[in-house]
Parts: sequence; C-alpha cells; structure tokens
Amino acid sequence: MMLDGNQLEQFHEDGFLFLPDWFSSTESATLLGEAAKVYAMDRTEVVREKSGAARTAFAAHTYNEGFRLLGAHPRLIKPVMQLLGEEVYMHQYKVNAKAAFDGEVWQWHQDFGTWHRDDEMPEPRAMNIAIYLDEVTAANGPLLFIPKSHTAGTLPAGHDLETTSYPLWTLNRETVTRLAEQGGIAAPVGKAGSVVMFHSNLVHASPPNISPFGRTIVYLSLCAVSNHIRRYQRAEFIAHRDFKPIVPLADDCLNKLETEVA
Repeated sequence: MMLDGNQLEQFHEDGFLFLPDWFSSTESATLLGEAAKVYAMDRTEVVREKSGAARTAFAAHTYNEGFRLLGAHPRLIKPVMQLLGEEVYMHQYKVNAKAAFDGEVWQWHQDFGTWHRDDEMPEPRAMNIAIYLDEVTAANGPLLFIPKSHTAGTLPAGHDLETTSYPLWTLNRETVTRLAEQGGIAAPVGKAGSVVMFHSNLVHASPPNISPFGRTIVYLSLCAVSNHIRRYQRAEFIAHRDFKPIVPLADDCLNKLETEVA
C-alpha cells in the first residue's frame, strides 16, 4: 500500500499519520500471540520493568519468525521508502509492552536525538512506524504526540538514566510546554491492526498504564540506507549494523504464520 497525496500532506504538516485497519484482526491477534512468546523468553534483548513485567523486546525480528515477516512487510516498508525517497534498513526493532497496572512512563523525547547523539546517525532521514497489536485507548498508556513539533529540529535534551528502566535523551518541561502550547497534544487511539507513522524528530511520550488492560505496540525504526549510523557504542541488538536494504515481502506473507498457529 502506498500513501495518497492527502496522507503525504498530513504527514509532512503534523509529523505523524494514523492509519486504521492497516492490518486485519487476524494478523494482529497472531502477532500478539508471538509477542507473548517473546516476552516469556529469558534473553538480554528483553528489557523488564522494575516490577518484572516486560517493557520492550529488542530485535525480535532476529529470533521470532512472525516478527521477521512483519519487519519486511510491504504495508510498512513501502510507505516509508515513499516518504524517504530511498531504500531503507532496520535501525531498531522493538516490541513494546505496557503491562496492565504495571506499564511505566516513556518520557517526552525525540527519537532522532538519541540516534544522533548515541549512534551518530547523520540526519533525521529515519522514522518510526508502529503497529498496534492491542486496542490502544485513552486508559492504557497511549502514545502522545505534539503535532508539528518535528519542524523545531533536533532540540537540546538531557540524558535520563534513572527515571525508568530504559535510558532516554529527554526534553525539559519548559520545552514541552512551549511546543504543546503551539501544537497541542494528540493521542492516536484505535483498535488492533492500526498503524501510526511518525517523524524521527516528532516529540512524543506515553503515560503509565494503570488500567487492567495491556497494550502492545511494535515499532520499526527505519532509516535511509545512505543515512546509516557511524558509531557503534550501543549493543547491536539496540542499534543495528546491517545496512542492507530491506526487500519487501508479499502482502500475504503473514498468512503462513496464521496457518501454523491455527
């Protein structure tokens, strides 16, 4: 699937684009089952909250077949290639959980800020595309975006090593307040199978999940091949070093997985 003119305009204006029903309920349910398998693994790539609940599983496409297929799905790869005007590689792959009652906060940040400071990614010619495997509601820790904040460039940030179980380059309250007063705050909520694409400089966060309903979102961080990282200080499962272009699979590539699960 490719984006139409209105969708391209909305992405460039707001910094994100919400795409409901991008995947079927069967596809998202199958992948949610794969996420449960990944979270049950005792692996370095699976980061946990202080409670012990899974927070994120890095590089799941390297050790789970379902997420390998998703990582080359044409409904995800082709729109990003369209926006970046170039072939892309996988910079980072995360299966993020917000466990019922125990899912912790992700502070306000820009992804490119971390990729540039930690990995020496040259330019913000990279972006995230997120796939909802659960219904995302106002109650279970949705993504929060500040529309148009990507136009502010890469902002000064502090390295937060203590607030949560995963370190981030976070923005101060004054910066977030100023940007939110200009652009407001949006929370794209929707059912499983929805997708949201967002610019790597878009300021975003997510609140804790104190509801009894879990929330799982897969994030593909895709980067233009010519814009690959230059520093390799972070673990390879966090900042990948395979810069080969992703070759999109067939649109029905998840069907085989669904058959095996059935």
